[in-house]
Amino acid sequence: MSDKNILLFIPQRPPFVMIDRLLHAEGDIVRTSFRVTGENIFAEGGQFLEAGLLENIAQTAAAGAGYIASRQDKPVQTGYIASVKDLEIAVLPEIGDELVTETKTESRIFNVVVVSGTVWCKGSVVATCEMKIFENT
Repeated sequence: MSDKNILLFIPQRPPFVMIDRLLHAEGDIVRTSFRVTGENIFAEGGQFLEAGLLENIAQTAAAGAGYIASRQDKPVQTGYIASVKDLEIAVLPEIGDELVTETKTESRIFNVVVVSGTVWCKGSVVATCEMKIFENT
C-alpha cells in the first residue's frame, strides 16, 4: 500500500499536503506516515507547528476515505474539520522527524464523521485529539 501516490487519495495538493504514505486502511483504522521538511508551510523555528499536526490527523482520515472511494471507482470527496476536542500536544516534532499517524472512526452520522487521532514520533505519542469532520458528499 505504501507505494501508492498519496495524492490519489486526498483532495489536498502541494504545498498543503501533510502526509506522504498510506500505510494501512482497513475497517475503522487508517495509518499514514509523514516526514517533516523545512519547506513545509507549518514548519517554523525548526519545528512542525500545532496546525500542521491537526492537518496531518485530518488528512490521515481523508486518505482512508479516499482509498475506499478509489477501490469503489468513486471520486475522492472533500471534507472540512468541523471541531476538535481534547487536543493534547506533548511535543512539537522537529524538521526531519518522521510521523506515524493513526485515526480511528468512532462514529458516523449522515455526513459527519468523528475520529480519534494519534500522532507518534520516534516511538512516543506527540499529539492526540478527537475530530469531527464534515464530509462534502
